[in-house]
Amino acid sequence: MKKLFSLLAILIPIVSFSQEKGLDEKINDIIKPAVDAMASVFFYRPFESIGFDMPLVVLWLVVGATFFTLYMGFINLKGLKHAFQLIRGDYDKPGDEGEVSHFQALVTALSGTVGLGNIAGVAVAISIGGAGATFWMILAGFLGMSSKFVECTLGVKYRKLNDLGEVSGGPMYYLSEGLSKKGYAGLGKVLAVVFAILAVGGSFGGGNMFQANQSFAQLANVFPVFVGNGFWYGLVVAFFVGIVIIGGIKKIASVTDKIVPFMVGIYVITSLIIIFVNISHVGDAFSQIFAGAFTADGITGGVIGVLVVGFQRAAFSNEAGVGSAAIAHSAVKTDEPVSEGIVALLEPFVDTIVVCTMTALVLIFSGFAQDTQGLTGSALTSAAFSSVLPWFKYILLVAIILFAFSTMISWSYYGMKAWTYLFGNTKKMENLYKILFLVFVVLGSSASLGAVIDFSDMMILGMAFPNILGLYFLSSEVKNDLKDYFKRLKSGEIKKYE
Repeated sequence: MKKLFSLLAILIPIVSFSQEKGLDEKINDIIKPAVDAMASVFFYRPFESIGFDMPLVVLWLVVGATFFTLYMGFINLKGLKHAFQLIRGDYDKPGDEGEVSHFQALVTALSGTVGLGNIAGVAVAISIGGAGATFWMILAGFLGMSSKFVECTLGVKYRKLNDLGEVSGGPMYYLSEGLSKKGYAGLGKVLAVVFAILAVGGSFGGGNMFQANQSFAQLANVFPVFVGNGFWYGLVVAFFVGIVIIGGIKKIASVTDKIVPFMVGIYVITSLIIIFVNISHVGDAFSQIFAGAFTADGITGGVIGVLVVGFQRAAFSNEAGVGSAAIAHSAVKTDEPVSEGIVALLEPFVDTIVVCTMTALVLIFSGFAQDTQGLTGSALTSAAFSSVLPWFKYILLVAIILFAFSTMISWSYYGMKAWTYLFGNTKKMENLYKILFLVFVVLGSSASLGAVIDFSDMMILGMAFPNILGLYFLSSEVKNDLKDYFKRLKSGEIKKYE
């Protein structure tokens, strides 16, 4: 507890920054200009002059995910059944190196993806692109399963274990060492450093600020008395996040493997209630989704505009191709890297194909996909659910806060691993990172949604540039490992353990 208070002590002097009303506005005025300037670079649209208005990063993710799906022989379909066997523990072996089980690695990574991207992100996509954006989100989730498989397989294969059994892994390691083995040591080192820098930014942005921002927005929406007090909300959240992140990956996993199934269960069950109440309209809802995906002439940007927003929000939600989940999966107890890659492909399936689709259906059934009434983000989703179940805004508030909390603690681990890769794995550097992370919790609670989304997208989606480039170089290695794994699985060399 002393450590926690020492980490939070740096936040207290910020209070003296201003005792006047409007502290949130002052913080936002500082953040927004810098974010706007960087966004113009990160979301560069190289083909805008010929009418193809797609940010380069979105095109990069789409092409990469499509390539990996085809090159790996549709592992996103072929590996599904085996993935469920693995998370049940059917193939767990006593004594495998690592820190957490297949299931704990999965829920830790899921806690970094299933969350406000599914609640607020889907609402943002639909408010911009209409119901049709859902189709492109589902397609992006399906293709992204293959990207997730490749990066998480490599994450385990190139991880490092110290004498205490603590793991460091992720793109920083497979980019530098994997490319070095292929004779591209210089390129690998550069890509690893660029990735690590962006991962630290991503942990502060999408993994932190966006979560704090949207959870506070929902709190203020349900209880208006909190409006304008995001700074104080951020301090409270920072305190509880600090309690968990001091304990490292084992503590984070022990929290997420309880919170994630619980909160996903609450959200999914409530969504299913609304879907079953409107079961006769499901066909019409999917008609709107398909029609909007291909005939979106009335929406800004037309079909391409809807495709872009669908893929962009899906990428932010499931992070496939971004490389972040490979950091969590690297800590798994296994000596079979491919097995963890197969487990990891469940993330985009659960996150985007299941949960995001449910959110979209509720928005469509309630009419908010057609008329947002000026709402966006989590406020739009809350209004949609509450129009059917008036009491649900309180349930959603709890779910959103839990989603945000679990995502923040998972991303603190991702960011810290990237931070220590850059600056050294010492207690001093770890504590410095944790202080900064908690400061960004407060900043995210205070800033405007637009500035937070732009910064979050820049950092998290930007991680895809070095990561996917490295995956192209290493994909043949993963394909050979995959063939060998299934060959041994079929022959019985890889056995189930009772």
